[in-house]
Formats: sequence, structure tokens, C-alpha cells
Amino acid sequence: MRIVLAEDSTLLREGLVMVLTRLGHEVVRQVADAPSLISTVEEVAAEQGLDAVITDVRMPPTNTSDGLQAAHRIRERHPRMPVLVLSQYIAAAYARELFSEDSTGLGYLLKDRVGRIEDFARALETVAEGGTVIDPDVVKHLMGNAAADSRSEALRSLTPRELEILELMAQGRANAEIERELYVSSATVAKHIGNIFDKLRLDPDAGNRRVRAVLAFLGK
Repeated sequence: MRIVLAEDSTLLREGLVMVLTRLGHEVVRQVADAPSLISTVEEVAAEQGLDAVITDVRMPPTNTSDGLQAAHRIRERHPRMPVLVLSQYIAAAYARELFSEDSTGLGYLLKDRVGRIEDFARALETVAEGGTVIDPDVVKHLMGNAAADSRSEALRSLTPRELEILELMAQGRANAEIERELYVSSATVAKHIGNIFDKLRLDPDAGNRRVRAVLAFLGK
């Protein structure tokens, strides 16, 4: 996989390059600020081809949400470009902002997750294949908020097992992974997911129900 990486911390950036190289990917360009990320993606995508972008949320020039805003700009120009956003802290607002658009091929991970190589690799592959990934710790935080939100009536209609499966779906887990995680059959997982879609009133003719279920979970 050919990747452009944006991270202003030299130490963490070099560590990410080592991890990605170990996983068999190629970091074709590294940048340390949001404007460079946008211009570099344009250049690499046009000249060499690009498979994914990994960016920190907080980067120069303002060190606020510049990386997140750059991700939005990239997706405006390249709607199907897989983008994995990394954050130092749990920030539900950043997750909601990231997934305010088409969430196909988008991921939001905490930086601590990078050290868990298997989780990081799975998240990157899921995003590159067009899936949606939200860090498990962010998912738990959002689940707590949803439970307290009077507007989340549909979510509160889900059983504990259905909520558990929706949480795993939000983490980008495929059905087979959910089966292994919960020690249940494929038919059981399919039945629960069908119930989730029904309770969230997701019309099968309206597109990617799995992604839309995650967006419902996010409170969109």
C-alpha cells in the first residue's frame, strides 16, 4: 500500500514509518503540517498513485484541528481516498466531525492504538478497503453519551447483545471477526445485525446500511 503520512512529531512520525514498513507498506512521502499534506496528496496522487493517507488531528500551522480539516479537503477533491486520522486524546467532537460526510474509507484511531500492531494493521486495511473504523475507546465514550441522550430512542431499543455487535461494527470488525470475538455462529451474527438495521429503520435500498448504522450510533 502506498501511503502519505502527516505527523508533526518527528519521533512519532519515524515510528509510524517503521511500523508501516514492517507491515509491508510504502510511505511515499512524509509531511509535518496540514498545508503540505494537502499539496503532497495532490502531487503524489497525480504522479504516482496513492492508496491511503494517515494524518494526525493536531498539526501546524495552528496546532488545533488542522489535520482533520486537511482530511476534509482531501476527501472533497478525492472522495474515495482512504483516510485514517490519528488523535492523542478521546475527542468525540473530532470523530463526529470526521464522519459528518460520506464515511466510506474513513477511520479515527487513538495514537495509543498504533502500538498494538495487529489492531493498527486491521484498521488500516479496513479503511483502505472502504470500511469505517472508530477506535474502541472512542466507541465506548460515544456509547456512554448515546445512552444518556434522550434523542437516541432507536439506539436504546437495541438489546445488550445488539449494542455489543454495533460497537464491534463501529470498530470496523467484519462479521467473521465478530463471530470469533463473541463465540457465536455466523447465522446468529447475521440475525442480530438484521435486527439492528430494522430497529434503526435502515432501508435496504438506501445504500451501505453497515456504515449508516455506525453513523446512527454516532448520533448523526
